[in-house]
Amino acid sequence: MGSKQATPMDKEAAARIQSAADKDRDCASADTAFDRRAQSAADKNEAGDTRRDP
Repeated sequence: MGSKQATPMDKEAAARIQSAADKDRDCASADTAFDRRAQSAADKNEAGDTRRDP
């Protein structure tokens, strides 16, 4: 993907993703459990954990 740097997940972004998934349980975010993974990533980022899950 080149040298573009990713923006770390934060609590506000995770909340928006979860809200969208709650409104439409058939959306891709809900179907793939991305909403839960986003919240987990936000929790880790807030705690300062920079390790990546395999």
